[in-house]
Amino acid sequence: MENKTNIPTDKPVHFIGIGGCSMSGLAQILHSNGYTITGSDIKESAFTKQLEKLNIPISLEHDEKNVHGAGLVVYSAAIKPYNPEYAYAAAHDIPMLERSKLLGLISNHYKRVACISGCHGKTTITSMLALIMHNSQEDCTVHVGGMVDFLSGGVHVGTNDAFITEACEYVRSFLTLHPTHTLVNNIDDDHLDCYRDIDDIFDTFVEFIQKLDQNGVLLLNQSDTLAYRLKDHAPCRIVTYNDAPNSDWYLKEPTFNELGCGKGTVVYHGDELGELELTVPGLHNLRNALAAAAFAYEVFGVDVEISIKALRDYRLAGRRFELVGERDGVRVFHDYAHHPSEISACLEAASLVPHNKLWVVFQCNSYTRARTLKDKYAQCFGDADEVIMPDIYPGRDTDTQGIHARDVVAAINSDSCKCMYIPTFQEIKDYLLKNWQPGDIVMTLGSGDVNKQQLIFFQD
Repeated sequence: MENKTNIPTDKPVHFIGIGGCSMSGLAQILHSNGYTITGSDIKESAFTKQLEKLNIPISLEHDEKNVHGAGLVVYSAAIKPYNPEYAYAAAHDIPMLERSKLLGLISNHYKRVACISGCHGKTTITSMLALIMHNSQEDCTVHVGGMVDFLSGGVHVGTNDAFITEACEYVRSFLTLHPTHTLVNNIDDDHLDCYRDIDDIFDTFVEFIQKLDQNGVLLLNQSDTLAYRLKDHAPCRIVTYNDAPNSDWYLKEPTFNELGCGKGTVVYHGDELGELELTVPGLHNLRNALAAAAFAYEVFGVDVEISIKALRDYRLAGRRFELVGERDGVRVFHDYAHHPSEISACLEAASLVPHNKLWVVFQCNSYTRARTLKDKYAQCFGDADEVIMPDIYPGRDTDTQGIHARDVVAAINSDSCKCMYIPTFQEIKDYLLKNWQPGDIVMTLGSGDVNKQQLIFFQD
């Protein structure tokens, strides 16, 4: 990787919060290109363990001594100015970069930069595309915002001139990227803590796709109204995908087996190219797979047959419809879904899995989401038999904004769905143990710490 930036090569690059998926991936990319890397985090994770295998030194505490001698300090959005390492670097004029800006600089090193964007489905489509490219012998560098089994993490450092990355709209971070080709899966009213409204979000996506030049390719989900509207602002060739015949790519006659896993015929400009079949549940994942196969063909020239074969072996990224465990004949799954649109898609998939009763434990992540999306949460749990909601996970919020979990519960109940507020996971466990029956399934949902808190369900 040619050094087109001012990132120093003679001093260490230190990552504050190196245990995050994206941060650890960026550290690996720099490390593989000859940079000396150090890092710190407050706890060990699968990502820090992976870095330690590369002999990257990691401190499991934040201390100003960790940045002594660093030539550059990289920090994530979760790091505050009062962090001792951040404060020391700022006070001593050590160059600093926020994570997304480093990602943008890295993207500038590659001739082909493929960005997967949209408010939902980015991680799944990116990891599907990575698997396709791996099977096609295209050795691309890949950056995914989740744990991917065949990557043993969230990154692969390749040898060719292509870079595949998630492009996240949060705090407009994808505007740091230098895309040559882009996919937009959907545009929704998420992240209203940093956007004024849905129009503001749409305008930012317009700004993002206009970074493409006339030789680029823009793939749009034709079934998403706002994503499809981007066609009026694109400076390049447009390709559409959907499960309707008027799209360039569409999925014909999708069907599902007894486990909820789907298959359907891939049709391109009227020609049937083969049957796409997955071992993961849900129509939304079948649509994601179509998007990945279409992108691989349109951007990289990968035959659809290769994509179909690769995707038969696809396993969802971490925290995506993940089987956590089983107790008393009840299977417990977890999914990262936290926006109403994601929850609806996830529960539609869960409803296809054989079960007696579908329990949902939903931890709302942030007071902002609870306040701005309360009415939409009221409408997204229709496939659940019973919903339980603990206290709101504050996330980045420091202000409760006058909203409480009880308010969201009341909204959900107003739409004829049975929902109850139980403040803690210990109390939720006690309730479930008394009421669930063999053959039931539990779906825990949220992007906070519900994936950790739920482990109490399996403790005696």
